[in-house]
Amino acid sequence: VQLQASGGGLVQPGGSLRLSCATSGFTFDDYAIGWLRQAPGKEREGVSCISYSGGSTYYTDSVKGRFTISRDNAKNTVWLQMNSLKPEDTAVYYCATRRTPFCRAGDPKYGMDYWGKGTLVTVSS
Repeated sequence: VQLQASGGGLVQPGGSLRLSCATSGFTFDDYAIGWLRQAPGKEREGVSCISYSGGSTYYTDSVKGRFTISRDNAKNTVWLQMNSLKPEDTAVYYCATRRTPFCRAGDPKYGMDYWGKGTLVTVSS
């Protein structure tokens, strides 16, 4: 199982970024996929998760209404569209999975326990 996040960078507050997650080594549409992030000095936290079919999505409260997760099973890719970015969104973002079809609703990391190399998002003026 391999997951590779990309698309991070430096953006001003209020700006937007779109992260991408490319995957390989497993049947993509068998698994829920999501995003974790880890800010400096903080624990890794769940940001968003999408079920195997895209029919169910979940967001942590701090990003609801600003971030949108989506997937294209034909392209084996998941995206995280991040709008209205705030300095507190600064973190390394990781693409992750729990290697089952559904996200674990109510779990801080949505049950995701496997992730790849992250991409750094810095929100600063």
